[in-house]
Amino acid sequence: MAVLRPFDKLPVLNTASLLLVGSDQRLQQELAQAIVKEKKSSNISIHLATSLPLSSERDHLRPRIDLIVFMIDIKNKYSLKNVKASLAHVAASFFLGKVCFLVTGVGRVNYCSVEINSIWKLGEVYCSPVLFCELELEGIRVATAQRLLRMLQICAGHVPGVSALSFSFLLRSSN
Repeated sequence: MAVLRPFDKLPVLNTASLLLVGSDQRLQQELAQAIVKEKKSSNISIHLATSLPLSSERDHLRPRIDLIVFMIDIKNKYSLKNVKASLAHVAASFFLGKVCFLVTGVGRVNYCSVEINSIWKLGEVYCSPVLFCELELEGIRVATAQRLLRMLQICAGHVPGVSALSFSFLLRSSN
């Protein structure tokens, strides 16, 4: 099984690559479309996966991944289990600022199937920021897309003076 490593491929000038991993393909598509619609100064490629590992047969075609976003649906226990199983296929060095957990469905706390504490613990264990949003609402989806796009630019090295690790630490300490 292939383990994703952050520096196994050389970066391409003015290009950044985002990997969205989650069980809700509709929300992945909507978020990816919102990211693509945003004005950006570099070429962005977005890859969608329901789980890891990625198929190794297309490994040579896949660009370097700059940021992995694990999407957890708060209404679906399978979503959290899927993310936990996928984490085993990510190299530890990715957790130095190139991974975040995006928790969706937070507007419907009454239908919550996943404990918030278990998600916070996941963020702490993997030293990665946890972002909460409601992707069903277009305004929040656009704001989330903008935030992820900025994180991607930092992770790809397109923002001078800011490293992915320092930015990730700032995100985690502000929560």
